[in-house]
Amino acid sequence: MKKIFSILGAAVILASCNNNTVDGYAISGEVKGVEDGTKVFLKKQVGMDYQSLDSTEVKAGKFELKGLVEEVGLSALTFGSDDVNIPLVLENGKINVKFNAENIEESKVSGTKNNDSFNSFNENVSKLRKDIQEFQQNANSIFEEARSTNNSKVMDSLLAINDEKMENLNNYNKTFIKENNDSYIATLLLSQMAQGGAVQPEEAQELFSKFTEEAKKYQPSKELSEFLGKIAKVSIGQKAPDFSAPNPEGKEVSLKESLGKVTIIDFWASWCSPCRIENPNVVRIYNKYHEQGLNIIGVSLDRDADSWKQAIEKDQLTWTQISHLQYWNDPIAKEYSVKGIPATFILDENGIIVARDLRGDELEKKIAELLNK
Repeated sequence: MKKIFSILGAAVILASCNNNTVDGYAISGEVKGVEDGTKVFLKKQVGMDYQSLDSTEVKAGKFELKGLVEEVGLSALTFGSDDVNIPLVLENGKINVKFNAENIEESKVSGTKNNDSFNSFNENVSKLRKDIQEFQQNANSIFEEARSTNNSKVMDSLLAINDEKMENLNNYNKTFIKENNDSYIATLLLSQMAQGGAVQPEEAQELFSKFTEEAKKYQPSKELSEFLGKIAKVSIGQKAPDFSAPNPEGKEVSLKESLGKVTIIDFWASWCSPCRIENPNVVRIYNKYHEQGLNIIGVSLDRDADSWKQAIEKDQLTWTQISHLQYWNDPIAKEYSVKGIPATFILDENGIIVARDLRGDELEKKIAELLNK
């Protein structure tokens, strides 16, 4: 079944709890564009798979489902085909569903506190995401033309606009988390943002500490707590764990032998569009500061060796490149708790992590600051 939610990256679709006193859940649905007799399946997301909980049929344009859940979570209603679905928060209480197969955007889930929050959150996020997507679509050809002519002024301008729009999205997400610290939605959102690199571990820990005790018991909170425990080992102030992997020629290369006065560990991949967009900026910074002591070691999450090597050549990445060609199963990415790319770790001459996940002008400012110490 197609995914019913995503993070953009970062961003994200959600779920939650409520204090409705109704025993169990009662889902009442009205549908348009769905024939009577069509099967309606209620499916709960379990990891990357979906578990069918119940089913019924559409009768006179309506359907009903009843049951009891012990734990709040994301679910989906599918109508006949898995391609036709609507996400909802499965929680005990009265849940109202209006589904229009001819215009999915008109569909709505309401009735419980957190399904109402789900609607409000997604309405606002959808507007921000649409703005970002439209900008990226319109800017892509302009950026590629600028890159082909080495027009750094245009590329930097487009990157700055993109970063500003992404920052607006992140700021809205963080505001939502702060204002809804008792909700399942907020716990899921923060977990996804932290693991996707959209919020720094230190800030994620601070936001997490503001959750109510009840919210800290939700599954996303447990996953976030586990993640923050692991990432503490590669947080600012810690010595970067050494690692090694083959370079494009098959030679094993380690972090230890790649250290400079300042070193960037750059997690990327040929298939990662944001990585490829950022690469010209990294190339410019490397060329400007390499002779002053800047080194970079690129860790690719590619699977195909040819795609990896072609991207290195096309993007003119002249610094050390290594990869296990294991995609998200890369052991270095796992050790560094990398859940989204591009991701960067900036090290001082002793291999101590002094910053992470900087891009654009912020990356250059930090490099210049460290080299001038």
